[in-house]
Amino acid sequence: MSLNVQHDTEQDCVTLQFGTNFDFSVHRQFHEACLGGRKPSRSYVIDLGDVDSMDSSALGMLLLLREHAGGDRSEIRIVNANTALRGTLRVAGFDKLFTLH
Repeated sequence: MSLNVQHDTEQDCVTLQFGTNFDFSVHRQFHEACLGGRKPSRSYVIDLGDVDSMDSSALGMLLLLREHAGGDRSEIRIVNANTALRGTLRVAGFDKLFTLH
């Protein structure tokens, strides 16, 4: 279970860096960092550079974050995803809900 959270208070941007697995094991940390009664930040960066695999709970967490951040008005970028993860995100239609870099 590994999640590194950085908050740039000047830009009001939260960056989440995951370990090798983005799955239910990081749910509590993810919830505390992004949801948990906090007011939404202006933007979020989801860094998947170290992630080898993600499961359906990861997709659910991303959807919860999108809803919390304002839905269609949200600014959430998913960066550094490997080819397999980008494929999974596209098949799930997440390329239409999030900005993929």
